[in-house]
Amino acid sequence: MASSADRSAQLAELLARIALRDQAAFARLYDLTSAHLYAAALRILQRPAWAEEVLQESFVNVWQRADTYAAAKSQPLTWLTSIVRNRALDWLRRPDPDTVDINDEEHPVVIADERPDPLEALLAGADARNVRGCLDTLEAQQQQSIAPAFYHGLTHSELARHLRQPLGTVKAWVRRGLEKLQRCLEAA
Repeated sequence: MASSADRSAQLAELLARIALRDQAAFARLYDLTSAHLYAAALRILQRPAWAEEVLQESFVNVWQRADTYAAAKSQPLTWLTSIVRNRALDWLRRPDPDTVDINDEEHPVVIADERPDPLEALLAGADARNVRGCLDTLEAQQQQSIAPAFYHGLTHSELARHLRQPLGTVKAWVRRGLEKLQRCLEAA
């Protein structure tokens, strides 16, 4: 598995190529980061359909604004996650997120402060405790497959290589683990 610095360098290179409108680089960036970014959107929105919409809009934003990424200011995954987080929070602020277009000109994106307010911090802490508690209920193989996918955005193929297990086995571990996590979190 590549180190965090190698992964950041790879993502920064892809963003630079995307700024030049390299579609292959965009596809590769999506493959490397979409699982992590979808998870970030889902944590905030709590609805898969909304998270998918926000993820799509976020990647459109990345395509359009890749030239604004500044490596000196943040790591690539941090920059990407902040785009998703801001889109997700904007989505929640809408009067009816099921019917409002995320690109609606009447509801421009406002980025005032990246830091969570006290309520968000409290809820995030409670969510983190619930997730940690539920992760502890998983079998070792499920934990080993879900944690890298969630925290590092690894794909099933990357997980299989990392764990030195067949792809089908890793997919089963992830699927069963996520099902168990979902049941645990719904009960919490």
